[in-house]
Amino acid sequence: MKIVIVGPGAMGCLFAAFLSKSKEEVWLLDKNNERAAKIKESGISLEGESGTWQIKTKTTSNPQEIGQADLILICVKSFNTKLTAEEIKPLLNPDTKILTLQNGIGNVEIISEIAGEERVIAGVTSEGATLIDTGKIRHAGRGETIIGAIDGKTPVQMRAIREVFNKVGFDCKMSRDIKSLLWSKLIINVGINALSAITRLSNGRLIEHEGTRRILRSAVTEAARIAKRKRIKLIFDDPLAKVEAVCEGTQNNLSSMLQDILRKKRTEIDFINGVIVRLGQELGIDVPTNKFLLDLVKTIESSYLQSV
Repeated sequence: MKIVIVGPGAMGCLFAAFLSKSKEEVWLLDKNNERAAKIKESGISLEGESGTWQIKTKTTSNPQEIGQADLILICVKSFNTKLTAEEIKPLLNPDTKILTLQNGIGNVEIISEIAGEERVIAGVTSEGATLIDTGKIRHAGRGETIIGAIDGKTPVQMRAIREVFNKVGFDCKMSRDIKSLLWSKLIINVGINALSAITRLSNGRLIEHEGTRRILRSAVTEAARIAKRKRIKLIFDDPLAKVEAVCEGTQNNLSSMLQDILRKKRTEIDFINGVIVRLGQELGIDVPTNKFLLDLVKTIESSYLQSV
């Protein structure tokens, strides 16, 4: 199996490093020439949950160098999904599968529109990773990786993907209702990411303060109301309890959105709280807390992006 991981961020490097331990042909595709050259020369370095180790992986910024692939793993930020889907066209053959492990809602639809719905597999992962430097990551935590097709089917290629992932040490499972998992993860991100980015607090500290805990609960309640109206069954019965449990379980973690803000990078707010705001408008459901969080993160973004 020829596997291409697109995006050299924390999650992209984590999967590229682990999959490079397999007997499969693995490539890391990076749009940045200089960064790709550096990773190609030095490899990927890991520390943390899986120990301290380093591995070389085939890395390039030129899709033509790779040729057609069997599996393309999309690990770019959600706002780059459309551009990435266009750029990977040279990698596609009639049987290529595209797996997205990205945050938020909307990536599956964007990729499907460009590459074809029959190719796309959605996924959620509880693996935790933090980017320290180019090609250097901290493996912050282990967890399940669950994949599934939106139509609920389980093609042979998806079972093969699960086997490869499990062989290299990931706990990979398949689901016939991946939409529920995507929305369940969205609910958690809605409660944590924007609020942590605005306050600069770690996940655990969000529920230590009455003010942030109240805002978190309000944002989650609004998002759960949207999911209920869309008849999406979440994988947990009590969204508020689940999000607070995640805060406790990852108490020292800095959310990906907070990391973006600290690095003065563009965030994925449009694909998280922004989704709730847009659907609220479409469905006639008032979501003032999510609108408030969206506006604040957008303001923080514009304050540094305009000056770059």
